[in-house]
Amino acid sequence: MKAAEKDELQDRSALARLRDILRKLYHGRTPAAFRFQLVAIIIDLAIIGFFIATPVIQQSSSFLWLDYSVAVLVAADMVARLLASNDMLRLIKQPASWIDIFILLTLLMPTALANLGFLRILRLWSLSRSGRLWRHLEMRGLRRWREASHAVINLLTFLFVITGFVYTFFFRTQAGLEGYIDALYFTVATVTTTGFGDIVLPGIAGKLTAIATMIIGISLFVRLAQALFRPAKVFFPCPQCGLQRHEPDAVHCKACGHLLKIPDDGD
Repeated sequence: MKAAEKDELQDRSALARLRDILRKLYHGRTPAAFRFQLVAIIIDLAIIGFFIATPVIQQSSSFLWLDYSVAVLVAADMVARLLASNDMLRLIKQPASWIDIFILLTLLMPTALANLGFLRILRLWSLSRSGRLWRHLEMRGLRRWREASHAVINLLTFLFVITGFVYTFFFRTQAGLEGYIDALYFTVATVTTTGFGDIVLPGIAGKLTAIATMIIGISLFVRLAQALFRPAKVFFPCPQCGLQRHEPDAVHCKACGHLLKIPDDGD
């Protein structure tokens, strides 16, 4: 065997070992895997906190260093999740992957894509759709709160996206914390329809923004109320049809009739 072929085989073997390690860390259920997943969640939440604080700190001298450091973390996470996946193409096609790619572009080009930076908070929605966040809830017997948690995260994501949009296009002249707080105040007042008069958005664009915010915000509040007060359901993918939400005592899937074996919280 030629030296070049040996080197190629060694590279493939090393890549296979790396993928196996990442697969166990990202998708495993061992104590080491759970610790890794917990650290990854904490880093994700810190990144989301940076995205929320961006309008306030973007004028500081260290902002670009922080921005590019976060870009490295996001890129490393994307590459690691791709290597850990059994189907890279399927992962790339998922909306959460598109969001991560877009976020990475805004981090690498913070000046050129400054007006779209408020969409970075969609990383929170992307995180809520990942299985690693909910494994820890299920381990602690909090599976029934998954739907309510989804509703809360959807509402928070919407609030911060609209706040960023309003700040970017209507309050940019009020640099720093004051402008962002005004944008957040307007968003909360509009979503809750409690009425406002001291802060309004000018022109037709402002009125349309307020209308869209109220309509979507009310629907998200209704969704949250439904998740909190209607009978709780468990998340357990049906092996036959893939339906995930079932009654806690369900024996058969209501969609296809397949026999289910839903584990109890204490199992």
